[in-house]
Amino acid sequence: MRWIRATGRGLLALVVVMTGCVASGARADEGGGSTRGPLTLATAGDLTGYLGPLLEGWNRTHPAERVTLVELPDSADETHAQMTTDLRGGDRSRFDVLNIDVNWTSEFAAAGWIRPLPAERFPLKSFLPPVVDTATYDGRLYAVPYVTNAGLLLYRKDVLAAAGVPPPRTWAELEQDAKAIAPRYGLDGYAGQFLSYEGLTVNAAEAVYSAGGTILGEEGRRVTVDSAAAREGIGFLARGFREGWIPRAALSYKEEESKQAFQDGHLLFLRNWPYAYAVAAAEGSAVAGKIGAVPLPGPDGPGTSVLGGSDLAVNTHARHPESAERLIQYLTGEQVQRQVLTRGALPPVRADLYQDPELVRRFPYLPTLRAAVLAAAPRPKSPHYDQVSLVVQAVVHDALTGQQTPEQAVRRLARELDDITRR
Repeated sequence: MRWIRATGRGLLALVVVMTGCVASGARADEGGGSTRGPLTLATAGDLTGYLGPLLEGWNRTHPAERVTLVELPDSADETHAQMTTDLRGGDRSRFDVLNIDVNWTSEFAAAGWIRPLPAERFPLKSFLPPVVDTATYDGRLYAVPYVTNAGLLLYRKDVLAAAGVPPPRTWAELEQDAKAIAPRYGLDGYAGQFLSYEGLTVNAAEAVYSAGGTILGEEGRRVTVDSAAAREGIGFLARGFREGWIPRAALSYKEEESKQAFQDGHLLFLRNWPYAYAVAAAEGSAVAGKIGAVPLPGPDGPGTSVLGGSDLAVNTHARHPESAERLIQYLTGEQVQRQVLTRGALPPVRADLYQDPELVRRFPYLPTLRAAVLAAAPRPKSPHYDQVSLVVQAVVHDALTGQQTPEQAVRRLARELDDITRR
């Protein structure tokens, strides 16, 4: 996941790890241990390098609870594998606090790896409403939203202006422009994240949701993907590869590779997270000053993005649980959330920042992003989310490469997901 990682790198994955030191003056818990102490924060794929300077502020004011930054792999799948392997070690786990992909909350809570949190200690009413749901499982708060995300359609506004057309609002308009306009300017038409990894799950879910379909219902207990909407959504993407307005190279794209192709001036349209806009628009980019962003198109109008981002959770076996909660309070405070955007180019969870005039001038996509987040839908909730995602990736990849028709892929997807939900 990027945190970009639906995602995202659109998913930073942050983890607070106990160092084994006990701070002087730390408050003792009933078992004689310390609930406060130093922490180690591990991050996957801090692409903009914002976390180190941000955590310096915490360390200056919390010398007995210093945070040391450690990086995990920048792939969401690899980060998930490392986290779950460690958490299965129970009280031998190194991790105190985990910044988890929004789709891992149900899995981690159901497995007993993260503890419920007191909602009253966190500014949940200040967050964009949809993000709070990503942090709950079975009616309880198990994490606190830290970063949100929604996919956007980036486009070359200079090319569309020269062609005399507005940015597309529907799949038909996107397809027509990708086929007719892009070649005239030496560009490929459209790309997203189509390598067989978590990003493909995101792109597939957005296509299905935009067509009015779903994948799972009832907290992952019912399979709903066998529908005309799912066939239409997966068919739209498969047709793009078959007809060539999605380049074959996109089958190897994750967030960063697709962003680089757009930034280097090779694409007319790109589905990606907002960080890609910020980086591609920066000074020195080949397309600086030439790009715009709109909501993802759908069959008949604006489509539906998948809700990305990350939530901060506390390990059930955390050594310093009070320090863990205090760090989460710090990271979700207004001042730090502002820096998450200005230093990290990551969408904050605090609603008021999206209407701050200074921030909107600096990040003109914020109103579009706010609308996309408010209309976004989560990936399928399931205690077996990692298995669900792997099945979606495998089946949809076969449809994109022409090994199965969209109709065959949807039927297979329904069968394999049904096997998972029955476990």
